[in-house]
Amino acid sequence: MGLDLLPPEDDDARLSRIRALLADDPALVERVDARESMWRCGIFEAERWQVTQPDGQVGERDVVLHDGGAGVCVVRDGRMCLVRQYRVALGRMTLEIPAGKLDPGEDPATCAARELTEETGLVAKRLIPIAVSCSAPGFTNERTRVFYADGVLQHPAHPDSDEFISVTWVPLDEVVAAVRADVIEDAKTVVAALFAASL
Repeated sequence: MGLDLLPPEDDDARLSRIRALLADDPALVERVDARESMWRCGIFEAERWQVTQPDGQVGERDVVLHDGGAGVCVVRDGRMCLVRQYRVALGRMTLEIPAGKLDPGEDPATCAARELTEETGLVAKRLIPIAVSCSAPGFTNERTRVFYADGVLQHPAHPDSDEFISVTWVPLDEVVAAVRADVIEDAKTVVAALFAASL
């Protein structure tokens, strides 16, 4: 399956209006004046930021800092590779693309390749970056780089010792239907499913 990715010059032309809309606007930008660490754990840090709002008023923002992650969209014979996992924060099972957290300073493609192999045993011939998903920009800087696996080979999986997951292959049309019905809600998986459906 060939991917028709835009060359950079065409991409720049098509996105010029969007880039202009994303330029800093003094009427909207908040200035960060002070930061205080509230809590730190192994995967993120919570800080309270004092900001000056565009109208000059002072406000506070609680922000979660996270190194981000990477995930992989794998489609083979019309089926998408998904990982079944219980997410205690949601109190239920989820279906997600194979993914994991970046180590500090780690290249997202390296992380994606590692997580794909650990969780599923799949090794991609090539990983193509397709999108970045910001999970909740209202309070966290977490960004997940989503890749498309162009060609995969099967090897044994070796999940982390504290990772209890199972791999399933679901017809792509069912995955997209589940996204549209709010059955699959995971942001990186939504991005991957809609991308795969557009191929």
